[in-house]
Amino acid sequence: MPLLKHLLLGLVLFISFSSNSQSEDLFSAYSIPVELKEKANAVVRLSSIDILIESQDEMLITEKRIVTVLNEEGNWAIQAYESYDKYNKIKSIEARVFNEEGEEIKKIKKRDFIDRSAVDGGTLYSDSRILLMGYTPVSYPYTVEFTCEKETSNTAAIPTWRPYNGYYVSVQNNEYKLSDKANLGLRYKEKNLNRFNIEKKITEKTLNYKVKNVPALEPEELSPSYYNFAPTVMVAVEHFSFYGVEGSAKNWLEFGNWVNNSLLEGRSVVSEVTKQEILSLTNAIEDPLKKAKVIFEYVQEHTRYISVQVGIGGVQPISALEVDELKYGDCKGLTNYTQSLLKIVGVESYYCIVESGRDIVDFEDDFASLEQGNHIILAIPNEDKEMVWLDCTSQIHPFNFIGDFTDSRNVLVVKPNASEIVKTKIYPDSLNYQSTIANVKLTKDGSLISKISRKTKGLQYDNRFYLEKQKYDDIIEYYKEFWGYVNNLEILNYNFINDKNNIEFSEEVSVEAYKYSTSTSNRILFKPNIFNRNNFVPKRYRNRKMAMEISRGYLHEDSFIIKIPDDYEIEAIPESTFIETDFGNYSFEIIVNENVITYKRSLYVRKGEYPNTSYSDYRDFRKKVSAGDNSKIVLKSIK
Repeated sequence: MPLLKHLLLGLVLFISFSSNSQSEDLFSAYSIPVELKEKANAVVRLSSIDILIESQDEMLITEKRIVTVLNEEGNWAIQAYESYDKYNKIKSIEARVFNEEGEEIKKIKKRDFIDRSAVDGGTLYSDSRILLMGYTPVSYPYTVEFTCEKETSNTAAIPTWRPYNGYYVSVQNNEYKLSDKANLGLRYKEKNLNRFNIEKKITEKTLNYKVKNVPALEPEELSPSYYNFAPTVMVAVEHFSFYGVEGSAKNWLEFGNWVNNSLLEGRSVVSEVTKQEILSLTNAIEDPLKKAKVIFEYVQEHTRYISVQVGIGGVQPISALEVDELKYGDCKGLTNYTQSLLKIVGVESYYCIVESGRDIVDFEDDFASLEQGNHIILAIPNEDKEMVWLDCTSQIHPFNFIGDFTDSRNVLVVKPNASEIVKTKIYPDSLNYQSTIANVKLTKDGSLISKISRKTKGLQYDNRFYLEKQKYDDIIEYYKEFWGYVNNLEILNYNFINDKNNIEFSEEVSVEAYKYSTSTSNRILFKPNIFNRNNFVPKRYRNRKMAMEISRGYLHEDSFIIKIPDDYEIEAIPESTFIETDFGNYSFEIIVNENVITYKRSLYVRKGEYPNTSYSDYRDFRKKVSAGDNSKIVLKSIK
């Protein structure tokens, strides 16, 4: 018996020691599996989020994160912060910092966290604040354990599960748990889980997801948007409360009704003075779209964008009357204001919720939730059943031009009892157009003088028209950087024409470049593609993993007339080239007429999604484009 007692005692001590060691191992950088360190700047040792929905207006969120930062580039992965306001209360928050060996070196209590506004200086006023850990590391690696307990009345915005936070971060343990104790009608949508070994347990009222030992992901050029392939579980409940406003929605139709009835109703009144001014401006106009254009430009001239986020103001616009009086608003307020003015003159329009940004992120058409959408725009139905789209926050964009900030993506169009998901304007590849024409005079010493005319349309317009608002020095710097491959470039003068009616931007630029080309006693060597040379060649990968996406296509056409010195002739000239691929086409030809060389070039890049096996072919295409654009002509003196 004594021997058995010693064995049992030893077993208990071993189990206890093992348990403690396992817990301590999460703090020591030495215990990280080797495969999780590869390509990683940080390792999420543990991420646990537990969500308990007590009632329609009461939800408790408990979070624990243990993150080991391997180098300076991984500091962002700590994410030791939490926002709060009168509807979102932090019950407890704490952080502990450990050194490489797993020894605790600092403890940060709630009173030690930095308390500041949760919004930037562009926001006029907001009641949203944030607590930040505010630790500055003295050496690497180090580990932070962050714990937080938060109570919120907002059950409309349930945290999404994204076990992968970003590139160069591996995940050792991640768990998400949710319990709908109030039986509010739990809804969820899984995306991109099949690539990962994820454990899950799901009932009518609970969700539980776990994932372990996921290596760091390295970004690859031209891969799809991170959010389009990262594992995600979106969560919502059918009956919810948001900043004290209750609602019910299990689809976008019902969600749109909630927005229309609870957030927009009664907020369209403007002053009588403004009403009469709008009627006067549009009195002689019959065409609804022409009326809309006048009102859109009126809003651009008389208001400015300032973010306003107080209470439900995060999703509800300030009233049109407030915008009318104060002459400012955020995207919600300015959109609602524009819609209110359009209503005065009988032009129908729709309030639209969109996920904005250069990366195209679509609304899930089969899953309604408040977690989707960060911007508001306006849609006006047209006779041809297409929408006219307006971004009412922009004071510089033309009427019916939204650019690449909100183009080509699913948005929620809010209509009374008819809300629906609609795709915003798609700019076809060939209409994203740039034309460059130049007259060039080449001198004997290899210098050049030139006048360049460039016109842009579609999304290419979006890349240029802002120039007219820039300062002189910034414009000069822009051209010198854009044509950085032109030696000794000097910008002599420029002129811009911004045709907002046709959405076309024109640039007239005069330049000179001393000794642009290589010149010897009897020869001149130069590249005829002077003003639209494309040197982009995608990075080479031995084992490309991700699919490839060209998110936006375009067409460039160039014509350069180059006058060579009278006493020179052509000794060597590139052959005309035409390349046709699945990704687009490229061509150039050189026509010689006595001492005048005409260089004509076209580059068409096609938007599309392609398998990873196509990447090397696309890279070859871009290499050929670069080689063609860098081809040279040799002139020889005839004296």
